[in-house]
Amino acid sequence: MNHNVVKVYKDSFTSVMRLFDFVAINLTYIGLLCISEKTISILDIAVALVIAFMFLSIGTFTGFYDLSIHDKKRKIILKLTFNSICLVAILWALRHALETLPGMADVLAKESIVHSEYLWSYLIILASRLVLTRVQVSKPRIAILGMTPIGLSVEKGLVAKYGSSIVHNISYFDERAENRFGYITRGSYQGKIDDLLTIAKNNEVDEIYIALPMVARDRIRNFLRILSDSTVDIMIVPDLYSYHLSSAQLRDVGGVQSFSVFTSPFEGLGGIIKRVIDILVGSLITLMILPVMACVALGVKLSSPGPVLFKQDRYGLGGKKIKVWKFRSMKVMENDAVVTQATKGDPRVTKFGSFIRRTSLDELPQFFNVLQGTMSIVGPRPHAVSHNEEYRKIVDNYMIRHKVKPGITGLAQIKGYRGETDTVDKMVKRVEYDIRYMQNWTPMYDFKIIFLTIFKGFVSETAY
Repeated sequence: MNHNVVKVYKDSFTSVMRLFDFVAINLTYIGLLCISEKTISILDIAVALVIAFMFLSIGTFTGFYDLSIHDKKRKIILKLTFNSICLVAILWALRHALETLPGMADVLAKESIVHSEYLWSYLIILASRLVLTRVQVSKPRIAILGMTPIGLSVEKGLVAKYGSSIVHNISYFDERAENRFGYITRGSYQGKIDDLLTIAKNNEVDEIYIALPMVARDRIRNFLRILSDSTVDIMIVPDLYSYHLSSAQLRDVGGVQSFSVFTSPFEGLGGIIKRVIDILVGSLITLMILPVMACVALGVKLSSPGPVLFKQDRYGLGGKKIKVWKFRSMKVMENDAVVTQATKGDPRVTKFGSFIRRTSLDELPQFFNVLQGTMSIVGPRPHAVSHNEEYRKIVDNYMIRHKVKPGITGLAQIKGYRGETDTVDKMVKRVEYDIRYMQNWTPMYDFKIIFLTIFKGFVSETAY
């Protein structure tokens, strides 16, 4: 039996761009050295390779190499700029971590050349992408077999890849009568399978996407048999939308393809980038808010007897218990098997505590958790252990949110699901947003959530 039936398609355009960027970064650095130096050492070549490798690796996780020549110039500039900022930040961190190593003095003496390298490489790569956007590439004529949620996802993906003008090239086909469709599509309905076969034989379509549920296996086989009487490219879209995928990945296991369903997006380099962002941004924010924390600490001390800080057991990465720090906002410090959520007018909450809870000031000490490594700036909010044990039994996929580090803020919080979860429905929505964050994570996504938290995530009328 041949296990290697399915091969992962690799976009040649992406490969060419990676190669171009790698060569451009290396040649730019070596060229700048040749202009200013008489000799080039092995260490200089190693530095060039490290810069190029880091740029390509970061680009994989920031989505820079997901761009195509159909993308808008503004999107290309933003992605490249963000990728370059991440590169500079990581290399700056490496510079300070390794500056005492033998030979680093020679590298540090050439920092001005490295800085010039950043600028020239940025301009060269940007120019290459902008030139490619001028190339006119014909857009394929596309047929989607199945007016289903999967078909809508295909349409959305095609629009993201080619732009909204591709809608004029998209046609839907379905064996059901048109009056049975409950979905609003941008492409138009053109008929049934016989109509699709006719235009396929007449070379009036370039690509066909079969977007039917998995239970329609026999129908899919029949459609494949019928459409095999043409030379059109045919794709089957797996019905993975009926599953709650935390971070789906296609993996090759000795030639056998599999989907990893419940996985973390922070494996490998993704985890390193996430941690670097947490350290750099977390350190900066901590320094900025130290005066605020001092004022809050004084307010807590003066408002009621007891310690300023309070630590509570929460579930962290992998469902392991961690100690989460907060400013004390209650007259009691509950950390037992049963923890009652604060409600409106809760007598346990002090007057000053009510204020810092509504404004999220009680959460500020969690930046120390971030620097410690038990939390992240962005991620699912950690719940008390007793609440975890309660909701994992009644909310589907609840524990998936623990495949990443808990965060100070998150997607659910900026969407309004912050504070008291007095109904199961609210917790269901919070978990849905937590999983959506895991599915769509990029470094840019983290910065977007941090930015929106300033306007949407701090003050809440439901945080009692």
